[in-house]
Amino acid sequence: MAQRVAILHTSLVFVQKVPMISDLFAELLPETEVVDIIDSQILADVQVEGITPNATARMTHMAEVGEAAGADVIFSNCSSLGPTIDAARTAVNIPIIKIDDAMALAAATAANTIGVLATVPTTLDPTIALIEEKAAGLGKSLTIYRGLSKGAFDKLMSGDTEGHDQMVLASAQSLAPKVEILVLAQASMTRLAPMLSEATGLEVLTSPRLGVQSVKDYLDTVA
Repeated sequence: MAQRVAILHTSLVFVQKVPMISDLFAELLPETEVVDIIDSQILADVQVEGITPNATARMTHMAEVGEAAGADVIFSNCSSLGPTIDAARTAVNIPIIKIDDAMALAAATAANTIGVLATVPTTLDPTIALIEEKAAGLGKSLTIYRGLSKGAFDKLMSGDTEGHDQMVLASAQSLAPKVEILVLAQASMTRLAPMLSEATGLEVLTSPRLGVQSVKDYLDTVA
């Protein structure tokens, strides 16, 4: 029987418009069955209300649906909802891997001063907290700098890709002199990694490929 992964989606953007995660699963795990579990409104609600008990309950429910669908592992595809996964993990009997887990560990391992770039406020704190959690597990203390390009995501969604990119670039260049590595807090910023690395001379970490690779690594151990 083929192995099965349940992907938790919190918006239709990365299902309909930018199928980056689906493409990576097709590339790295072509024989694995994928079940998409979607709450198309939860991310929008969290951007207005923050992480609420309702948001945690909805993510937990999606995880339970994934387990009921016969998944061997669950992949949470949203940085902003990362804090809800700790509760969801207690409700299911299969592992839940956050999209940012592997990236956060790589960042904490590689550097002592880290710049975290985001275009949506709700992704900054969860990403930073996850990096600090991984660092604590390594016995390290980090200095993390924030780079929020407020309004850039709205530009991207309205079709102003160039405006979005220039805002992120400016933020990266502002942080670069202070840090050893840059981390992109959102999958929507992934395509900018090569440009930002060239502009700053720094390694730029992004989550999608590292996240899906970590699912592959797990499934390889239980195959």
